Amino acid sequence: MQERTVGEAGEAEVLRIVLAGVGPSRAEVGPGDDAAVIALPTDRLVATTDTLVHGPDFRLAWSSGRDLGWKAAAVNLADVAAMGARPVALLVALAMPDDTPLGFVADLAEGLRDACAALAPMCAVEGGDLTASDTLTIAVTALGALDRPAVRRSGARIGDTVALAGEAGPAARGLRLLFDRFRDAAGTPVPIDLTTLTEAERADVARQLRPHPPIDAGPRAAAAGATAMMDVSDGLVLDATRLADASAVTLSLETEALGPDPDVALAGGEDHGLLATFAPGAVLPVGFRRIGAVRVRGADAVIVDGRPYRGRGGWDPYSDWDAVRG
Repeated sequence: MQERTVGEAGEAEVLRIVLAGVGPSRAEVGPGDDAAVIALPTDRLVATTDTLVHGPDFRLAWSSGRDLGWKAAAVNLADVAAMGARPVALLVALAMPDDTPLGFVADLAEGLRDACAALAPMCAVEGGDLTASDTLTIAVTALGALDRPAVRRSGARIGDTVALAGEAGPAARGLRLLFDRFRDAAGTPVPIDLTTLTEAERADVARQLRPHPPIDAGPRAAAAGATAMMDVSDGLVLDATRLADASAVTLSLETEALGPDPDVALAGGEDHGLLATFAPGAVLPVGFRRIGAVRVRGADAVIVDGRPYRGRGGWDPYSDWDAVRG
């Protein structure tokens, strides 16, 4: 028997499925009223929003509902952590075609719950919205609490250490595997056959579909005196350029600190590691490793091994749209 769809079920039943999947609320007033009421442990609130759209951001042939729920949560949790904050709540808006299966919606909700439990246990889905759309779209707003002033992109100082927490490269390798191995002759994505992948390749694909950003490292970096910090979502060089521009400095990166595949580490994104700078000689907090230093601003915002970087600069959803449309 064919599974019921959101169009057949209607909003009330879809909402019931979502609320059952995301788990219990942690708010004073959670889902069910016009808005959530969240008791913040501090007087500073961080807010961020990220949207995943079928086509440029994910392909249903490759991502399950649980994958998408996890990723939608993870990318927003990383932005909160990049400010030095602790995630406390997610608000999730789903725009779905009428023929979306109800089981997919339940899986997506459970993926949101699983990501919060694994990455930010004090955070939960506390509200959102449902609507119909021809294109599956997942928009998440994340809220975080700051125990101290936010760490911004603009604070890097000459002589600071450049450090990275989390992975750099696996998600990009996973995406390339998907495009290289799991499209038909017309370029249309086809389901992933894990039996054709090595253990290392499966790990890379998993990191693309379900990134594991180091959420706890953000508040640790803030407590350790990080002078600047940001989430690495669009590629290490591109995001390092953004931090360098905001701080009016040059970041000098060293490939020997980037593992066995530095080219992919430099250009690839979506691992959602945290790029930060710390005062010279500072003890780096747990999870961070040195990858370079901050220099006087020169002709290039980022240099690699002492030379201007001339490789691919990272992901831009507008200029790179044709590359992923497939």
